[in-house]
Amino acid sequence: MKILFIRVILQFQNAKELTKVSLITVTYNSAKTLQSCIDSVSSQSYKDLEHIVVDGLSTDDTLTIIKSNLSISKFISEKDSNLYDAMNKGLKMASGDLIGILNSDDIFNHKDVIKNMVNRLGESDAVYADLLYVKENDLNHVVRYWKSGEFKRDSFLKGWMPPHPTLFVKKESYQKHGNFLTYLNNSADYELMLRFFFKNKLDLSYNPEVTVRMRVGGVSNSSLSARINANREDRLAWKINKLQVPFFLPVIKPLRKVNQYFKKWS
Repeated sequence: MKILFIRVILQFQNAKELTKVSLITVTYNSAKTLQSCIDSVSSQSYKDLEHIVVDGLSTDDTLTIIKSNLSISKFISEKDSNLYDAMNKGLKMASGDLIGILNSDDIFNHKDVIKNMVNRLGESDAVYADLLYVKENDLNHVVRYWKSGEFKRDSFLKGWMPPHPTLFVKKESYQKHGNFLTYLNNSADYELMLRFFFKNKLDLSYNPEVTVRMRVGGVSNSSLSARINANREDRLAWKINKLQVPFFLPVIKPLRKVNQYFKKWS
């Protein structure tokens, strides 16, 4: 009973110490969608939050929008090699204990997302949730429902991964295990999660709610050639980490998406 009480006290202390959240948004000619992304961040009920925007020298009104929003804590605008290079810049700028990444064309599903994710984290190294794919011009029109399910490490062998836009990771985990590999153009997020949660066995908590609405048309799904390249990089992610590539990975990983089109959300 005494040991249990001590554990509860330690969990409470850890939760209180882990307060600041850094949120990174990468932009490039994102004027059409950026304001809705910023609004979904600034309306969050969790206030110990910094919003970092990393821009790749946009030529539209993106910079004007960034500069007009005082809720943005830090921003930089300079050329980058790809999306993941920009994300790494954001990680370097982040001063929070917990770091999330929200794409410029995505929004949080409600105002308590960050509060709920922090509360769900506990003593884990990271926390993830569920995601909705929505139409580009109608955020209420659900196209796919990515219900992640509870984390089981061996699920990676069956093509599973958490939705990256819902993932919040402790800064110390990046410091210990590294950032995104920028020579991967489509699957650097998958490789990082494989490295963190399968190879290095970091603890991962699941928050069973939709936290992000993501407009359809992401980089890895934008064309057949991009999808083929992503499959190639998925296999490479295992080899980079000196792991045996599951034989059916190129088939079962894309097939996991099929059920998302039929799963109902309300």
